Formats: sequence, C-alpha cells, structure tokens
Amino acid sequence: MQLPAVPGALAPSLLAIPVAFGINAATALADSPLALMLTGVLLLAGLISIIFFVSGGSHFQDPLFCVFVVLSFTSVADLIISLEEDGYISGFMEVYVREGEPYLRTAHGIMICYWDGIIHYGLYLAMMAAIGQRKSYRNLGLFWLGSLMMSIVVFLLGNLIGKYSSDLSPSFLLNLPYILIPLWAGVRLFQQPKALPCLSPEKVAKEQGKCLYQRPQDMGLVLVLLLTAAFTFFRGMVVLDCPADSCFEYIYQHEPYLRDPVGYPKVQMLIYLFYVLPFFCLSIYGLVLPGCSWLPDWSLVFAGAIAQAQFSHLGSSLHARTPFPYQTPEDVWWSFLLTNVLYALGPQLLAFRCLRCPAFFLPATPASRGKKHQ
Repeated sequence: MQLPAVPGALAPSLLAIPVAFGINAATALADSPLALMLTGVLLLAGLISIIFFVSGGSHFQDPLFCVFVVLSFTSVADLIISLEEDGYISGFMEVYVREGEPYLRTAHGIMICYWDGIIHYGLYLAMMAAIGQRKSYRNLGLFWLGSLMMSIVVFLLGNLIGKYSSDLSPSFLLNLPYILIPLWAGVRLFQQPKALPCLSPEKVAKEQGKCLYQRPQDMGLVLVLLLTAAFTFFRGMVVLDCPADSCFEYIYQHEPYLRDPVGYPKVQMLIYLFYVLPFFCLSIYGLVLPGCSWLPDWSLVFAGAIAQAQFSHLGSSLHARTPFPYQTPEDVWWSFLLTNVLYALGPQLLAFRCLRCPAFFLPATPASRGKKHQ
C-alpha cells in the first residue's frame, strides 16, 4: 500500500515547528535570568548523572572529579560570555551579564572568561581523564590552582575597589565559591603523594654538590628572575604613584592601562609586588642552595598564576573595550609585548627546570651529608 506523498510545501513547515519552538524557548530563557540559571542547574545535574551511571560511580571516589565537572560547565559558560561580548555570537548570556555582572563586559572580564573557557577547560578535561585512568594529575592541578586563584582574587578585589564597586549585586556572591573551592582543592592537591624520580643517593649528592657557576642554566635562570623581580618592583612603584620621572613616563607613555579606573591592573601590580616579588627572591635562594623541596610545587602554582595574569593584562591593554586613553600606544606595542611576554616566560622556565631535573631540590640524602662532612 502506497502512502500519500507529503506536499513539498508541508514538509518544511513540519520541520519548522520544532525549530521555531526551540528558537522561542531559547529566546524566553535569554529574557529570564532565573529560568536560564535553573536550566543551567538542570543541565549540570543531568551531566553529572550521566557520568555517574556510565562510569558506575568509580570516578566519584575522588571528590575533585565532581569539582572539575562543575567548573568545566562554568568554563563553557564563560567562553560563551566572552564570545558574545566580542560579537561572535549573540542571544545567550546578554541578560545575565547586563543585569547581574556588568563588570564581565570590561576588557579584563572578557579576557578572564577566554582564559577560563579555553585554558581552564582544557585542564579540567585533562585532569578528569587522568582520574578516569587512575593517573597522577598533581602537577596539572597545581598549575590550575595558581591560575584560578590569581584570576578570582584580582577579579573580586578589582570589583570591590574599582569603578564598578557601586554596581555590585547579589549575583556577585556567586563568585565566593571560586575562593573556597580552590582553597579546599589546593589542600587536597598538596596532600597527594609526589611522583618521586628514580635517582640514586650518589647522583643526588653529585648534583647538589655543584656550585651555581657549575650550573650555567641555573645561572641564566637566576639572571632572568633578578630582572623579573626588578621589573615587578618598578611596576609596583608605578601604581603606587611614585613621583620619579621614570614612573611618570612609564605609566603615561608605555602602560597607560595601569591608570584605568576599573581597578584590575592596579590590583594585579600590587599582588605582583607583595606576593610574586617575594616568591622570585625565594626562588633565587632555592636555585643557589640545594634541598629546597618546596620549590617544584610552588613554582607550578606561580607559573599558572603569572601565565593567567599576564594573558589578562596583555589582552586588556590592547582590547577595544578598554577606553582609548588607557590603551597601549601603537608606537610602543612591540616593546610592551616583548617585556610582558618575557615576564610571563620566566616562571614557566623555572617550573620546567624544577620538573626536568628535580635532583637539586630533593631533601639531602645520607650520602650527600656524608660528603659534606668529609
């Protein structure tokens, strides 16, 4: 029996019904922040349920797996926000950003959303895969910890002291878990056992017995850290309104973004001055004297923190959302890019050195103590 053919004009109309329904539903969600939030919660709960049933619950033996699932969901939302604010897509998060967190529309807000949606999302996937394969993700976790903490601390303090301080709404409190969760996750990450290298006590003693001039790579790294520390101190003095002519010239002719009233660049430079600068000094100490077993872990934390901070600072200085008087002048673009990229590169080289040749940083062995006494 042959079924009657559907008229050609009717087939597209039948397909258009669910499409139109989907478009109308998406529009309704976009116009209602509460409905959008509830939809996000339901989608997240569904995602966790699917992972739980597929894996049989084995992945959830590590509570950090749940944290990474939730944060990966928010990373996608941040990527959508950044793409929407830059005009690549539209109609998804506009109402929430406009009514709830307008500071995400700044250049800094867009840059941290890009970083969260790309770098953090990749780290979450890598760490969840490592958990599923029962492999260690400690190093990735420490890099992520520094990156996320730097991002949220600068963002929150900039909102509190910058020009958006009067526009804060209750939705600002949604950022508080971003401080509590990383602190708890950081404690768990530091408690995880380290992957100790297979090195004999004699080899460790030989490596730790070398002076700095016998380690040319470490000498170069110490020089890089000294220059980076000096630059950190200089920019800290700049944002503290140092009256020196060099500081005045720098903030007006090289990095006028440091004067932006949004507050993020000033907070960033002060965190560099009071927290990153002491770490650089301690790192130099750890490269000179052997046995500083704390340096490999903390080098990863600060490598992640400074990578995120420099990405946001560079992008915000050049982004069109930054008011023109605070954008980096075109005639100093290359020097600005070079200095800031090199600034971000130093901590990455330190972390790489600590991971590649960890013998110098291991605790002193009985063999090395015996050699010292002899």
